[in-house]
Amino acid sequence: MTAPTIDPVQLASYLDGNASELLSEYFRSGRFTGGSFERFAGGGDRPDVADRFTSDDIVAVSLLGVRIPGLPALSILGDREAEFSQMLAGIPAGVDLWEAEEAAVGPGSAADRLWRALVALPGIGWVTAGKLLARKRPRLIPVYDRVVRSAFGRDGTEDWWRPLRAVLAGNPDTVATLGRLRAESGIGDDVSLLRVLDVCVWMRERGEPEAVPDAEG
Repeated sequence: MTAPTIDPVQLASYLDGNASELLSEYFRSGRFTGGSFERFAGGGDRPDVADRFTSDDIVAVSLLGVRIPGLPALSILGDREAEFSQMLAGIPAGVDLWEAEEAAVGPGSAADRLWRALVALPGIGWVTAGKLLARKRPRLIPVYDRVVRSAFGRDGTEDWWRPLRAVLAGNPDTVATLGRLRAESGIGDDVSLLRVLDVCVWMRERGEPEAVPDAEG
């Protein structure tokens, strides 16, 4: 099935104007807990944990405003740990999305199968599943949530990875712009360019600190 395309002009529009200032505010002001998502506890893709979920990953996704309840957390870290680790091991590490083969993120790939297995857990939705994968493979799997989905006028919860791969692979100037914005904002090279793009879109569309998932009232 052909994935819906992304308008490269619309995507590039999020990378102009005050994009570098928005990045700096998100990652350096201390107002946004998501600024620590990829770096928390040394990162989810460091070699000793890259192929297994840890309790640090559960905490890290909470920094992006989602909460994993106890039951699915026990499945992820306990009785299904080996199953999920096997799928994680099948997802390329250290590869940028636009340089990866489409099969790495397409239907039936290890990434796709793991995303679906996570979504099937009670209490885990498509947003949370995607953020868990982005934590483990930050250069390959983009954060995808309702803000980004709405910004690009998309209907479904799936198939963001392939069209984003296609538009970035076909527009190297956009990739270069992401690298320039990362450097200009001073946020550090350990923040993936996919995350730079995500934050540019999110800050332009929303720009408010992440909600506390279990806040009362």
